[in-house]
Parts: sequence; C-alpha cells; structure tokens
Amino acid sequence: MSFLDVKLNMQRGTASFAVRVQPQAGKNEIAGVMAGALKIRLQAPALEDRANEALREFLAELLKRPKAAVRILAGERSRVKQVEVAGVTAGEVEALVMRQA
Repeated sequence: MSFLDVKLNMQRGTASFAVRVQPQAGKNEIAGVMAGALKIRLQAPALEDRANEALREFLAELLKRPKAAVRILAGERSRVKQVEVAGVTAGEVEALVMRQA
C-alpha cells in the first residue's frame, strides 16, 4: 500500500505533494495513491494546458480554496506533477484519499 507524501512549509503556509494525472477520463475523480502520488483522473485533455487548469480547479474545489491558491511547482508537461496548495493542512490533503470511489 502506498502513502501520500505531503510536505508542509510553515513559513509560506503551504502543503506540497505529488499528483499523477490521467487526462481524458470519464469524470473528474480521486483514484487513490500511486507510488506516493495522489492519482487524479480528469476529463480534460492534455492539450493546451487544459489538464493543468482542470487539475488546479478540481483541487481548489475539493480543498475549498480559491484556484489561485493551487500552483503547479513542477511537471507541467508531465503526468506526474508537484503541486502546492496555500492554506491547507497535511490532514486536509490526506483526506482527499478517502474521497476515492
């Protein structure tokens, strides 16, 4: 069983974690944890930055934060990304895993 690795930056008030994105899925959903990364299925295609924008919107909605609070730190052109969210705790991020179907 894999666990989600969440890093907190107390000075910035952010939590960062890895995300593995599966674009062009049937619906937007959390699909568990894969190799320490939160696996997320998105309806958006991986074209013209649409999947990245959809990822930011989806995480912002789930974590009840503004879209501006969600940043992609690394991996914009990769399925595996490092994401940073302002104003959340590690517990809130880890609770996303419990949302899986």
